[in-house]
Amino acid sequence: MTTNPEAQTVAERQLCGLLNGMAQRIGDHVRRGAGRLGLTAPQAIALRELTGPMTMRELAERMTCEPSNATFVVDKLEKQELIERRPHPTDRRAKQLVLTAQGAALRDRLLALLGEESPLAGLTDAERATLRLLLERAMTHPPEGEPPARG
Repeated sequence: MTTNPEAQTVAERQLCGLLNGMAQRIGDHVRRGAGRLGLTAPQAIALRELTGPMTMRELAERMTCEPSNATFVVDKLEKQELIERRPHPTDRRAKQLVLTAQGAALRDRLLALLGEESPLAGLTDAERATLRLLLERAMTHPPEGEPPARG
């Protein structure tokens, strides 16, 4: 750990710049892939994150957005017959979101597109695993006085 406060500030600024730059590259990559399939980026993110039946709240957490924003996206996907709302098997107040056959096929195409020329493609599997662990660690240990990150 750096003990020189000025050096630590410079290192933090550089790291934040790299993280912001990578987030921008990933966002651009998702938008391009989504556009090729006639989707918006939020629709693509919802399809990517819908790995099985889940509630709107669960999907919103995965999308890192408010449930009302996820609802807007899901409404559009439902109109395109890509997602269905079904009764939740154990919670009569909730609905489960489930991909239709058409939605599952489109999700597969989306995942293939997102895998092409991914901003993370230059990393080995081991490097991606290390990056994930480091980011998870940073996200679960917020600075003093701040709540832990959602998601």
